[in-house]
Amino acid sequence: MEALSYEFMQLALIASLLVGITAPTVGVYLVQRRLALIGDGMGHVALTGVALGVLTGQAPVLTALACAVAGAVAIELVRARGRASADVILAVLFYGGIAGGVVLISMSPDSNPASLNYYLFGAITTTSGTDLVTFGVLSVIVLSVAIGLAPRLFAVSNDEEYARASGMNVTALNLLLAVLTAATVVISMRVVGLLLISALMIVPNAVAQQLAGSFRGSMAIAVAVGVLVSVVGTWSSFYLDTPSGGTIVLLAIAVFLATTLSAGTIRGLRGRLRATRGTLPEPDAAGRGPATPAGVTGSGTIGSGTIGSGTIGSRPAGTGQPVAAGAGGAAGTAGAVTGNTEAADSGQGTVWNH
Repeated sequence: MEALSYEFMQLALIASLLVGITAPTVGVYLVQRRLALIGDGMGHVALTGVALGVLTGQAPVLTALACAVAGAVAIELVRARGRASADVILAVLFYGGIAGGVVLISMSPDSNPASLNYYLFGAITTTSGTDLVTFGVLSVIVLSVAIGLAPRLFAVSNDEEYARASGMNVTALNLLLAVLTAATVVISMRVVGLLLISALMIVPNAVAQQLAGSFRGSMAIAVAVGVLVSVVGTWSSFYLDTPSGGTIVLLAIAVFLATTLSAGTIRGLRGRLRATRGTLPEPDAAGRGPATPAGVTGSGTIGSGTIGSGTIGSRPAGTGQPVAAGAGGAAGTAGAVTGNTEAADSGQGTVWNH
């Protein structure tokens, strides 16, 4: 428990807890939209904000937030208007963000490579009390919106056309999700780093997809994995003397690989079990094939008389003539095959469910 005796470690663990909850919660929507790399783009733009804050003497967290939000809004508006594809826009953000950050940080008299690495890859010693308050406020806002508007955000992320047909403001919801992503990047930059935050958004959700069968279950598992790897990774980085961001991401990838291998084994066992249960029964003593289960009517009885001959559908609409026995039997057989309470349209075989 030596680590808890240091104030910076206490702040780092609280920050990692916030990151572990927030990043997977927002990331689940990015996975649904197949925009797994947008976090990287936001991180590069936020780096320009950090450099701008260092150059102007302002709080880097606030300038990074402003630049990340502006970049998120720009990328979504351009994408929505169809001026360029999503991958091209992300590429522009990658290169432009990192280039702007490097140029601006080099112009600052207080710049040094070590401070830039702290923002890029995270460092447990860099979280201050003021930063923690900012991260806490942002986390509450992000989680409130992401969970409160979960049905709408999921609908937009899963199928924009369906959401638009349902009367939702798709553009506004997409902009909101982009802003949430930008805020999450800023929340995570002290602990995980701007270049690695996307991994904490995506990898826990990749783990959850192996285990969960519903959207809510997937989100819950992703948050649990995110908290686990963030806290354990931050704690381990103290004793291993490694960057917290890299340690957290490697731990998350290890959990993903272990889950993938385990899930594959479990699916194989379930498949073999279902195959065993689905084996056909042996023929009966007379060698006439599997016995008919109780409650299932044989085809000969229905086709030859009770339904086919006249009880149901014995008179076609508009005529006073009975149906031929063979036609009624075929219709009766079709009605029996469906297994529901059905009536056969005489002479045509069309089945109507009641």
